[in-house]
Amino acid sequence: MSTNVKQLFEKIWNQYVEVTPSAERVHALLANGKEVINDHVAYRTFNLSKVNLDTLAHHLMELGYKECGEYHFEAKKLYAKHFEHADSTLPKVFISELLVEKLSPEAQIIINRIVADIDHKLMDDANILYAGRIWDISHDEYQLLAKESEYAAWLSAWGFRANHFTVSINHLNDFNCIKEVNQAIKDGGFRLNNIGGEIKGDETVMLEQSSTMADKAQVRFKEGMVEIPSCFYEFAKRYPKLNGQIYTGFVAASADKIFESTNNGN
Repeated sequence: MSTNVKQLFEKIWNQYVEVTPSAERVHALLANGKEVINDHVAYRTFNLSKVNLDTLAHHLMELGYKECGEYHFEAKKLYAKHFEHADSTLPKVFISELLVEKLSPEAQIIINRIVADIDHKLMDDANILYAGRIWDISHDEYQLLAKESEYAAWLSAWGFRANHFTVSINHLNDFNCIKEVNQAIKDGGFRLNNIGGEIKGDETVMLEQSSTMADKAQVRFKEGMVEIPSCFYEFAKRYPKLNGQIYTGFVAASADKIFESTNNGN
């Protein structure tokens, strides 16, 4: 079973680095020839029944994942859950969904149209987790969505793929803390997301996070190719709870700022 999951994440990773070339360089910088354990992988989707959070999560649960927490992001109009596997070396998966009904009628029309274009059968296969964009959209529609929700615009352009992978600092051999990791990233010429500070969270909430700003890559819109933000790489340091077990959940206030790593203009 774990082998099947590992094969799935290998395909998800390969698709991710196609539009996030910096991830391989950061990965190599932190690995120093050793294995890197991913803390979690994140997905974005819409809360429409054909493609919602539970629809994507179903494929993970078939492979042994279990739901372990839920989160609300009122300002960004998002709801999320995270899932964990019994094999702790496998990444947790954080899936968020956009509450489409909270957007303007114009935005809802665009989102409902692109979801209506999806073949139901595609959603029945775990391959959907690295299917990419399976609908057409114009750059004008992308820009309209971006005015209301960066999340909606990103998802409309990139479709189903890992929004980011996350290095587990706890499992690195050459780094002990997130400050060391961040300094190595900056020394390597990569830009960190400093919205809300470079480090989101602290030991009191048992989770510290930081991330690069998203790479930029070409996307085909109806009008032609346009360069927009793609995906980013995150870094997470976890701390023990009072019972001594490492905290495995997420902190909504921190994740809220991590979402902004794909902002266009930052």
